[in-house]
Amino acid sequence: MFVSAVVPAYNEEERVGNTVRALKKIPSLGEIIVVDDGSTDRTAVEAWKAGAVICRRSSNGGKSQSLREGACLAKGEILAFVDADLQETALEFKWLIDSVINDEADMVIASLKTKRRAGLGLTRSLAYWTIFIYTGRKMSAPLSGQRVLKRALWESLCFPAEGYAAEVALTVESLRRGFRVKEIPLQMSHRYYGNDLHSFLHRGQQFYDLLKLIVANSRTAGAGGR
Repeated sequence: MFVSAVVPAYNEEERVGNTVRALKKIPSLGEIIVVDDGSTDRTAVEAWKAGAVICRRSSNGGKSQSLREGACLAKGEILAFVDADLQETALEFKWLIDSVINDEADMVIASLKTKRRAGLGLTRSLAYWTIFIYTGRKMSAPLSGQRVLKRALWESLCFPAEGYAAEVALTVESLRRGFRVKEIPLQMSHRYYGNDLHSFLHRGQQFYDLLKLIVANSRTAGAGGR
């Protein structure tokens, strides 16, 4: 089965090259598409030098839109959604890919050990309870962006999410439609967000995007009940 990696990236010139090079070591991965989401640095150049196919957006449209565009370009029957800052640890994706190829699940999510960060607990709790309330499923990594899924699953979804609500929306929709979703603990690592202004703004945007998803789902449910 042909597998495509979709890597949404925004101002990741220091890390995206290493991430792509790690992915290229996975034999089952057929192509790597980096969606440069309006970066103002050399993200696209570094990704291209590492061997990725580049899709450049003229402006920043958010992670959800990058995933849509990358999936549209991808040729694979299986899609791997990869964060650009994993660097060498992206090699762990081989375990997620193998699980889907072996039909152990329709979507497999990496469960990562993360450091405690101020503000992250609130966003993670919101994601956890959103998934649980809508599906009854308890996820150990509700915000994990590292996942591999069958194209048939992807094409069946409405996926109305915007920005950083992508992960929660994918999980909720997949479970509600009866697809098999599995978590696998892996040793991947992200860039560390500290307690500076940029980090707080990043986590605040995650929280806001999740709230918008919840409101949108509530309106849809309310309309369906009338």
